[in-house]
Amino acid sequence: MLNKFPSSITTLLDARRDGHSLPSGLYTREDVFQADLDVFFAKHWIYIGLECDVPEPGDAVVIDVGNNSLIILRDDDNEIRVVRNVCRHRGSRLLNEGPTVVSKLVCPYHQWTYELSGELSYAPHMGKDFDKSCKSLKAVNFKSIAGLIYVCLSDNPPEDIVDLEQVMLDRLAPYDLRNAKIAHQVDVIEKGNWKLTIENNRECYHCSGNHPELCVSFIDLDFGYDPESLSPEDREEAEAHFAMYDERTKKWEAEGFPSATVERTKNVVTNFRSQRLIISGAGESQTEDATAASSKLLGHMTRKDLGDMHLWGHNSWNHFMGDHAVTSIAIPLSADTTLVRTKWLVHKDAVEGVDYDLDKLTHVWIETTEQDAELVARSHAGILDSAYEPGPYSKFTEGALDDFATWYVDRMRANGY
Repeated sequence: MLNKFPSSITTLLDARRDGHSLPSGLYTREDVFQADLDVFFAKHWIYIGLECDVPEPGDAVVIDVGNNSLIILRDDDNEIRVVRNVCRHRGSRLLNEGPTVVSKLVCPYHQWTYELSGELSYAPHMGKDFDKSCKSLKAVNFKSIAGLIYVCLSDNPPEDIVDLEQVMLDRLAPYDLRNAKIAHQVDVIEKGNWKLTIENNRECYHCSGNHPELCVSFIDLDFGYDPESLSPEDREEAEAHFAMYDERTKKWEAEGFPSATVERTKNVVTNFRSQRLIISGAGESQTEDATAASSKLLGHMTRKDLGDMHLWGHNSWNHFMGDHAVTSIAIPLSADTTLVRTKWLVHKDAVEGVDYDLDKLTHVWIETTEQDAELVARSHAGILDSAYEPGPYSKFTEGALDDFATWYVDRMRANGY
């Protein structure tokens, strides 16, 4: 197996220095991009959507990941299914990318017809001896974790997805995401490698200089700071903030809301991090004034003071608050372009213009995502420059990036690169 892959990728992996960003070729080269798709988007669990993307029987949505196309659908028994978007006749795509409503899945090429369960029900002109039972649509390994849908395209999906499941089921239960609805969705194409998109999301070193809207409710100190760079007064304020954080976390947990940091970002297969973050200012939600955007709270929530239940994965980031949730998926399109799909969730019975104002709900993360897209494009352009050499991560504010780069190299090697 080892001889199958170009040794030059191994050379790039070997060249990565601890505490530094990756060699340029790991961000820019086509052979590395194809390897990334194979390793991180086919053999690992990835987040692709939500049960509330398909709220009614017959609802379906297609997500393309590399050359692979997946259909999330809700069948006639109200069960979620994920199947490959490939007709079992001659391989035609059944559905176009995006959402749709169907009673059956009919291939537009030769009208082979599948039930929403995936079973082939009609295959014209194939003869009376043709066995339809062995030509069902290919099912995909998937897990719905409190309404978040994770898939793995491998026949041997990593077993440690159970760690993510065990951590997040209790944390997400009060939000009842299965009974949320998508209030809005925005797709942004970032002009950079998917790893730069994830790295940018995993640090807030850049937040105070680039995200004025987010910083109303987001506390950049929570993601690290150099104490020596602060004045005595600021250092005392930071220390008081973290003492308050410890106290608040203990109080939340005593009240039955799991909140402490859970970090599975190194020496694991399935990479994730979760923590209940304090919201700054008014403390209710990630909006321009930090107050709730929706008067109808998510799920079983009765409080607006439970902060931001945050969840990272290697292709996603999510923020769950009392009034709404923001969930983002990163899907590589090429070595130098990445789709970032952001969705805003509210209670399924919340009414736009009555219970929430759409602009207030979405403004902060629309602005933040556009700002991040500009930063990612700048990063990718600089990495293409012959002057680029891997730079040192801040031990105070970029430890998560060092962990991600370390995990990336380890997982590439574990898959034979």
